[in-house]
Amino acid sequence: MKDKKQYRGNDRRTQQKNDRSKRQRKEQVEVAESEENNFAFGHHASVEALQAGRGNKLFLQEDAHGDKIDLLKKLAKEQAVPVKWVPKQKLDTLSDGGVHQGVVLGITPYEYLTLEDLLTKVSSEEAPFLLILDSLEDPHNFGSILRTADASGVSGVIIPKHRSVGITPVVTKASTGAVEYVPIARVTNLSQSIKQLKEAGYWIFGTDMDGTDYRQWKVAGLIALIIGNEGKGMSAGLKKEVDEMLTIPMTGHVQSLNAGVAAGLLMYEVFRKRSES
Repeated sequence: MKDKKQYRGNDRRTQQKNDRSKRQRKEQVEVAESEENNFAFGHHASVEALQAGRGNKLFLQEDAHGDKIDLLKKLAKEQAVPVKWVPKQKLDTLSDGGVHQGVVLGITPYEYLTLEDLLTKVSSEEAPFLLILDSLEDPHNFGSILRTADASGVSGVIIPKHRSVGITPVVTKASTGAVEYVPIARVTNLSQSIKQLKEAGYWIFGTDMDGTDYRQWKVAGLIALIIGNEGKGMSAGLKKEVDEMLTIPMTGHVQSLNAGVAAGLLMYEVFRKRSES
């Protein structure tokens, strides 16, 4: 007969297993819910999505008019996208209270690349520059980073499939349409992906309070930069894969920068140095 300690041990293991299963199911539901409402809202994001051929229904505020609305109607007609005039309250609901400017566009789901697809896509570039986002959670940060990535010539972005924000309507709006131009790969395991990048000849850089001054960063060749989570920074596992840490010197009282701001500084440092060479 099994003793009570063994029974209690089995019960704990069973409970831990059930808890893990519940967390995994919750994460899957959250990912599905965040991406099932496929809308772009706001004028610029809607124009870019229509031009990319991703529109399937255009909702316009019933009293909207002007050149921007005329452009949207023209693009919708060219793409055979139906137009529906609706009250502002309907647009508020579709955009989940976002600043929609009287425009909401139903779009097809965003098609992420695999890492292999991304590497093939950028292989024609002389010195690709990839951005790796380690569990970024704020859609506004993500959208802002994509906007800067497009402006500064970043070759592509890599994000994890779980515990990370994906391409949502808020991200699309915050990127002002850049999401249609910056290739994005979504991967299951960032550590494994970084190993693949190293095998492909990439140098991996991270961001930390202790590291090389980013102004001394040598940006030649194939490079990939990791931007950590807004609160926790880079995960310990990824730090082990980094070839060199970079730091942004600060003299103020708050010794940290917003993830989007830090990413922007570093992206433009690469752009500046490569433009001068």
